[in-house]
Amino acid sequence: MSTEADNAAKGIAFILLGMVAITINDVLIKFLSGGYPLHQLVFIRSGVGLVFILALVRLEGGWHMLRVDRPALHILRGLLVVVANMTYFAALAVLPLAEAVALFFVAPLFITLLSIPLLRERVGPWRLGAVAVGFVGVLVMQRPWAGDLNVPRLVLLLPVVAAFTYALMQILTRRLGVTAKASVLAVWIQSVFLVVSALFGLVAGDGRFAEGAENDSLIFLFRAWIWPAQADWGLLALLGANSAVIGYSLSSAYRSADAGTIAPFEYVALPLAILAGWLVFAELPGPTVWLGTALIGGAGLVVFLRERQRGRAPVTRAGPRRRY
Repeated sequence: MSTEADNAAKGIAFILLGMVAITINDVLIKFLSGGYPLHQLVFIRSGVGLVFILALVRLEGGWHMLRVDRPALHILRGLLVVVANMTYFAALAVLPLAEAVALFFVAPLFITLLSIPLLRERVGPWRLGAVAVGFVGVLVMQRPWAGDLNVPRLVLLLPVVAAFTYALMQILTRRLGVTAKASVLAVWIQSVFLVVSALFGLVAGDGRFAEGAENDSLIFLFRAWIWPAQADWGLLALLGANSAVIGYSLSSAYRSADAGTIAPFEYVALPLAILAGWLVFAELPGPTVWLGTALIGGAGLVVFLRERQRGRAPVTRAGPRRRY
């Protein structure tokens, strides 16, 4: 087997491991969302994950790599990732796992659209058509014809907001050229998570903003901090360690092979989310969700394949969104 084929196989193996880790991350967040506030989970997750990532930085070259040319840019990227995470996880506490994941997969379509005004790229009719089909899938999953839904319509829009914010982060990265190692990027982002979640806890950690709230997503955001139950310490530690696995797996995948080879395998996360939702939470998507998922996933794959045919490495979901 050639070196190129070896690298492609290695990259695919790492991206599949990353997708499994992302699914575990989502399951843990959703499982713990009933007893802890989101900012507390993010704080613990980032703190534990940061320990592992700092060790990786040390192995990859040393602490001096943490000095970057554009610290303000790294902070801005971190804030965009924080917004993407918070909106996605707030929806995840309420929505079925597969539905939240499918709605977030509109991110590559947002990246394609944003690349036109922000990167001045030309997007042909195939990709524009795929984007339109994908957004039809989003509309289908919003179910505008339904008079009464089990969740507020605003909650259905939260993963889409997360996808848009994530797409902005990816466009910013490409336009301004972030060249630091993936482990260094992860340290900056995890540090922003720690600071923001700590500040959030100082302001809202007593739970006063959750008083009288009826929306489960708002309650998850503003619930009071509590001392973790003994039975949950293992899950919280796993949540943090898993975030390091996600970051390492995905950075290794995209270092091993080109994005055009790796990116389509990210869509393994869709069937994994459906399987995990069924096994852990007894959730099975209805016909509307199946249709919307097929439209969004199919549209995203068309965008990736057209990018690859044009000989360009696509801007993908491969950045640090809920992966770190």
